[in-house]
Amino acid sequence: MTRIDGNGAGEQVTAVVASWPGVQTAPHRFGGTEFRLGRREFGHLHGDRIADLPFPRRVRDELIAGGRARAHHVLPDSGWVTASLDGPGGPERVIELFELSYERATRAAARGAGARS
Repeated sequence: MTRIDGNGAGEQVTAVVASWPGVQTAPHRFGGTEFRLGRREFGHLHGDRIADLPFPRRVRDELIAGGRARAHHVLPDSGWVTASLDGPGGPERVIELFELSYERATRAAARGAGARS
């Protein structure tokens, strides 16, 4: 895991996630910072408060059951989860979730590239 310190929690997470290969950042349509790999959004931050990340329902349910995330704050019945950046280790926990989502996005991109060749 990358060591992070200083700055606000959202800035810390952004600095780490934006440094990964192929990641692009953009303003999110509902505020905050969106992270993309190609055309696929693999999560976004709402300032220093929360992160929202998409997962298949099965993974989402495991993350919630394990206490790593909660149901999405607006779309609780979707595959999206919400995780808080608050508290000790908050940014690190959120980065772990972004790593999981990023790995899924890179696998999907590789499958897509294989299908196009």
